[in-house]
Amino acid sequence: MTGPPEETTQRVERDWEGRFFEDFGVGTCYEHAGGRTIEGTDNAWFTLLTNNTNELHYNSHYAQGSLFGQRLVNSCLTLAVVTGLTVAGVSRNAAANLGWDDVRLPAPVFEGDTLRARSTVLETRPSRSRPETGIVRVRTEGYKQDGTVVITFDRTVLVYTREGAPAS
Repeated sequence: MTGPPEETTQRVERDWEGRFFEDFGVGTCYEHAGGRTIEGTDNAWFTLLTNNTNELHYNSHYAQGSLFGQRLVNSCLTLAVVTGLTVAGVSRNAAANLGWDDVRLPAPVFEGDTLRARSTVLETRPSRSRPETGIVRVRTEGYKQDGTVVITFDRTVLVYTREGAPAS
């Protein structure tokens, strides 16, 4: 005969809910799930949508004569995709992005490269003006399929506390 399940103090995390402010710990590194291959269409559309007129991103003939001999992925697309890869782990429960700092592009991204991301928590503190939130600062590295780091940046996010989050 079995009785009711034993009560435990184990916390159950549902990853689809994302992290709340109190879930972040300084020094913790998150290897973000998934990756994203950047196709030529992605690069062309993003370049056109943002009115970037540098032919390096959409003119193959021009790019063949350039430093890298092929079209480069628009660096703002690289920033957007790598940031997007971090949302589930860092900012799903954000009230707002507060900024990106120290963005660096140490290696090029080409069409066909697959991007992945990891973030390390640098700092956390409760918000002084909004008690239902806290401020989280992370350093993110985006890297491609061979492990080459292609972008690094620090990102500051205003994240809801578990109790302060709006009802979903």
